[in-house]
Amino acid sequence: MATHEYDESSIKSLDWREHIRLRPGMYIGKLGDGSSVDDGIYVLLKEVVDNCIDEHTMGHGKYVDITVKNGEVLIRDYGRGIPLGKVVDVVSKINTGAKYDSKVFQKSVGLNGVGTKAVNALSSTFRVRSFREGKMKIAEFERGVLIKEHKETSTTEENGTEIFFTPDDTVFKNYKYIEEYIENQIWNYCYLNAGLVMHFNNKRYVSKNGLLDLLERKTNPDEIRYPIIHIKGEDVEIALTHSGDYGEEIYSFVNGQHTTQGGTHQQAFREAFVKTIREFYKKDYEASDIRTSIVAAVSIRVVEPVFESQTKTKLGSINMDEKGPSVKSFMLEFLGKELDNFLHRNPTTAEALKKRIEQSEHERKELSGIKKTANERAKKANLHNKKLRDCKYHLDDVFEGKNKLELETKKLESTLFITEGDSASGSITKSRSVETQAVFSLRGKPLNCYGLSKRIVYENEELNLLQHALNIEQGIEDLRYNNIVIATDADVDGLHIRLLIMTFFLQFFPDLVRNGHVYILETPLFRVRDKKETIYCYNEREKQEAVQKLTGKPEITRFKGLGEISPGEFAEFIGENIRKEPVMMAGEAHIQKLLEYYMGKNTMQRQEFIIQNLRIEVDIANEVDMVNEIIEA
Repeated sequence: MATHEYDESSIKSLDWREHIRLRPGMYIGKLGDGSSVDDGIYVLLKEVVDNCIDEHTMGHGKYVDITVKNGEVLIRDYGRGIPLGKVVDVVSKINTGAKYDSKVFQKSVGLNGVGTKAVNALSSTFRVRSFREGKMKIAEFERGVLIKEHKETSTTEENGTEIFFTPDDTVFKNYKYIEEYIENQIWNYCYLNAGLVMHFNNKRYVSKNGLLDLLERKTNPDEIRYPIIHIKGEDVEIALTHSGDYGEEIYSFVNGQHTTQGGTHQQAFREAFVKTIREFYKKDYEASDIRTSIVAAVSIRVVEPVFESQTKTKLGSINMDEKGPSVKSFMLEFLGKELDNFLHRNPTTAEALKKRIEQSEHERKELSGIKKTANERAKKANLHNKKLRDCKYHLDDVFEGKNKLELETKKLESTLFITEGDSASGSITKSRSVETQAVFSLRGKPLNCYGLSKRIVYENEELNLLQHALNIEQGIEDLRYNNIVIATDADVDGLHIRLLIMTFFLQFFPDLVRNGHVYILETPLFRVRDKKETIYCYNEREKQEAVQKLTGKPEITRFKGLGEISPGEFAEFIGENIRKEPVMMAGEAHIQKLLEYYMGKNTMQRQEFIIQNLRIEVDIANEVDMVNEIIEA
């Protein structure tokens, strides 16, 4: 074993820019290519917009303009503008900013003086312009290095700050911005700042009623059990209702930051809601019966929040202020008073809420025996079957001693591939990264779950084992894999299996889709090669381009199934260059309507829609035949 001297030469000091570029995960979480909502390019955008929102929160600036085009981002606010003498320092000197002074920025999102510097260091081009009291200051950077600092000049522009940046494509490889992700971010900003007007690529976004608007957009009025309850207090706002879906759907926010991984405030809401309901109805309901099918949005504002990472997706344990109550006691007091008062004033809503809880109670008791048998069967099966090839991330001894950042990175990278058949699962298993990638192998086509009750999840062995592999029986808080990738053949059967798996998730575990955990794996349809080069092509257009590029008459292979791709080749497609499309729902889409349309019995209507929306390739007739086979199936 080679030995290395540990002496003074081993100690290195990095400047701020080098450290961010060497350890980007410390500042923006995982890198990614933009296919995941938590990929770094969205964190870059968010860090800049957060500063605009902080200005608005402090009473300066009613508008924010965002333009994203060809991978370039331009963000302009109309706040006070960065003090001109500090423009360079604010975007390039770590731990420099105004947010250390709580009198200037109270209850702000960013408090560490890091965000914009990380954007600067991780961008191939970065430009800041500050407009302040008739004067303007510009500074330009490349990968964090100051290229040009302009002199102050006069301007007629309104006060504010403009940031332009292009993510560094040597860091974010093959990246692309998905507009739906950005749009969702913008809506959240608007819901949390009623009256704020945001423009994104020339489209206007504004909310008048805050979290009430959020829930109205996220729910179907025909499916909720009672009108949305909307209550507000100093530094807290809550909207909630119950739907007919399974699981809990809670959107939580701290100081305008969407805490996608929850935290103390979200847990405090869950506990306070249960306690308030029990006391109001004077009955010791099970907590799961009370919270099943809840749809809620929770927002609090605190001084100096402590997040568990720089990306601010999970709130740590804090007090509301130095001398005030904990988040838990604060939430208990608020809901215990305001929700209790609301239910007393609205007896019809109170009765509908009670009926929903009792329905959940009835369903739980009806399932109890079946669940016990199914769980025992799953444990026994897991001892002997080969359906799940797990990854090392879930073995404590492998990651014992790892630091928090490494574990968080591995958690974000953890992936479960769901595939069908021995050959396909075998190829993926041999070529995967065993540290973070697992494989679940289906046996044939899964059951069509549309319109069925959750009882079927426990009665059907395949679905029950998949549920246990993901650890989602009690919800997605303990989800074992951050990324769930459906990997099926690009033929009729493969597309049908894909639809059935998505139906299973949407019917019983919709939060997996809502929270951006489900993807479709893209694998090449063709391999085009000559003696010198091999090109993998994902569609007919790419194949034609490859044929023209290579010399002579290249060999063309059409991959009919995943099993035909060798493990050596597969490693390239599920590694750093993985291409996966997120399964997304539009903001106005509602699950039961979607399932009814795509998985119900309205065959002719659906057939016409699919044919009209086909991607046009060289031979559309084959595509139409494939669609018809899927519909008939």
